[in-house]
This record gives sequence, C-alpha cells and structure tokens, in this order.
Amino acid sequence: MKQNIEIKTADGTAKAAIFRADPSAAPSKTSGAERGVVFYMDAMGPRAALDGMAQRLADFGYVVLLPDLFYRFGAYGPFTGTSFSDETAKAQIMTMVRGTTQEMTKRDTASFLNTLAAAGATGPVGAVGYCMGGGRAVTAAGAFPDRVAAAASFHGGNLASDAEDSPHRLAGGIKGRVYVGVAGVDGSFPPEQSARLAEALRTAGVDHIIENYVGMAHGWAVPDHGVYNAVGGERHWKRLKTFFNEALSHGNLR
Repeated sequence: MKQNIEIKTADGTAKAAIFRADPSAAPSKTSGAERGVVFYMDAMGPRAALDGMAQRLADFGYVVLLPDLFYRFGAYGPFTGTSFSDETAKAQIMTMVRGTTQEMTKRDTASFLNTLAAAGATGPVGAVGYCMGGGRAVTAAGAFPDRVAAAASFHGGNLASDAEDSPHRLAGGIKGRVYVGVAGVDGSFPPEQSARLAEALRTAGVDHIIENYVGMAHGWAVPDHGVYNAVGGERHWKRLKTFFNEALSHGNLR
C-alpha cells in the first residue's frame, strides 16, 4: 500500500512515498513489520518500476520509504530505465546526478530516518540503493551507524572512487552489515574499486559481502531497464530478502 507524502529537509521539501505490506499479501516473515527501509532511487528517479520494487520489499514485512533525491530541481521527467538512450533526457539526468552530492543526500537521510520513525519504524533501519542509490545506501550506513543496521547496493557506481565523498571512506564508521551486488561488467564500478572497497570494509571490521553477478549488466535488477534480467533480478531479490531478514531481525549493530 502506497502513501504519498512530503518530507521537510534541511534544504527544502522532498516528495516521497511510504509503502506498507499489502493486506492481501502473505509474506513469509512478518516479524519485521516494525523495521524500516530507505530505498535510494536510481538515476531515473521515482516511477512505477521503483514503486513496484518498493512494494515487493514492503510485502516482506517492512515499512519502506522511497524519497525523490532530485527534489532540489523541481519538476523533471518523467523518465524510465531506458531514458538514457535519449540524449536530451540523458543530459538532464546527468545534470541532476552531478548536482545531487553524497553530502546532500547524507543531510537528507537524517530527515528520511525521522520520517520512518514517525511512521512506526523505530528500530534499526535497512538501506538499499540501485545505480547512484547504491553509494547513498553505503553512505547512510557510515553516516548514521546507530540507526542503519544494513546497507545493500546493487549495480552501484563509484563506491570506492578517488573522490573525497566516496562511500568507502566512511567504512570505519559502519556498525551494521553491508551487501554489494556487482554487475559482471560495470564501468562505474571497475575491479580496482571493488578491491578498494573490500579492503576498506575488511580493515574496518565490517561484516560484508561483495558478490559478482556474472553476465549481468548495470541496471539488471530494475524491471524497466533495457538490460533487465529476470533470472538475475530474482536472484537479487532472494539475496536482499535474506540479507535484511538476518541483519534487521535483531539489529546486528556492533
């Protein structure tokens, strides 16, 4: 069940949606109903495909918050997973991606966590992100270690780049678990970054998994992407469900 809301942040007002389990669904585990998840969007923004993913996650027994990270730009799009093939749309998307820094989303996340708490998700929180959202999820775990007990990234880009705000630099602050699902070939997260991230997480003593989805392309887990892979998509759901069930069942914060 979707509820559209607005969130007051330090920089303005973000549109968002809260998803709860559909009464007609029969999740295999409902004890996580008081557990919340922040869903960090990909570069094409909130849309029907992400709504469907957020609802599926909610039906596992979580209160899921899907915020618009591009709210500072006002109205845009609408875009889909295939919008990158249009040069005009691609230019607008990349302008918003570059103009929405990790630091901005970090500030926003304080408001996102408060919103989940107000919605009843007062326990440890999970974070999941796709594409640009993957790095935001890892950053959330490092920036809010006492709230975010689990962070998952799927085909996330630049998780361990040379940038000062690269998510891997926050590894020392992470108390929860981290899962990173990597596209088989992904220019935004090459092997050298994967190795750098692994080293940072291991050195910091973070409970983590970095898994390579061989044969999958960047965007494989999101249904409206041209490279969507049904088999890989279901594998990602299996991993995510198990990861959150384990990491959020008892908090698992160090």
